[in-house]
Amino acid sequence: MGILNVTPDSFSDGGKWDRLDDALSFAGDMINEGADIIDVGGESTRPGYTAVTEQEELDRVVPVIEALRARFDIPVSVDTCKSAVARVALRAGADMVNDITGLKGDPEMAGLIASAEVPCCIMHNRATADYKDFIPELLDDLRLSADIALKAGISADRMILDPGIGFGKTYENNLEAINRLDKIADLGYPVLLGASRKSFIGKALDLPVDERLEGTIAATVIGMLRGCTFFRVHDVRETKRAIIMTEAITGEITGAITE
Repeated sequence: MGILNVTPDSFSDGGKWDRLDDALSFAGDMINEGADIIDVGGESTRPGYTAVTEQEELDRVVPVIEALRARFDIPVSVDTCKSAVARVALRAGADMVNDITGLKGDPEMAGLIASAEVPCCIMHNRATADYKDFIPELLDDLRLSADIALKAGISADRMILDPGIGFGKTYENNLEAINRLDKIADLGYPVLLGASRKSFIGKALDLPVDERLEGTIAATVIGMLRGCTFFRVHDVRETKRAIIMTEAITGEITGAITE
């Protein structure tokens, strides 16, 4: 999943792709580099972000989604926590909704997704990193979000779970969540990892946001080994190569054991 932030203030690429021509050019680059999905976001969710109105978010994402649909043959995801934005984005051609609130932010979101019969990514999030027992509470929160989806009528085969790296978690929580992704996979849904360039990588390596590629790739490989199947990234080409190499190695190991 290639990240296309059409925002002025996203933590890594704010202001780079907020002009339509630039956004389409970058999307084309990501597709050529191996992206399977383009995730379009019109509101920054970095720490301390400033919320935008529904109309402003729509003004940012709808022209891009329409243009992507006209120019490329690739699924498009809309990254939003507002049902009003998701509704118009789906009409504009989006194929999927990526909700960072885990369907808990807008009471109409789950029903909208169900009625549209589209896939959704359900992310774990908390207002504060206040846990007594992190992994069990993370799993309980994700189960609750999954239950919201199922009760609204979203079919289980259209749901993807996301541990929410960088959202309501300490540095140590983020590392543990990635190392224990197998526990999330055991819930029975596909898992998406969105660790690309995030601050826990910067802290681990003491590097600025534009030097976190190797850390992102390391997180991706660990995620694959723990059962994760979707990866939301800024650097598509390099991450895709790491995924292919990891598949080659683990496939060879599996084949050798089978034989």
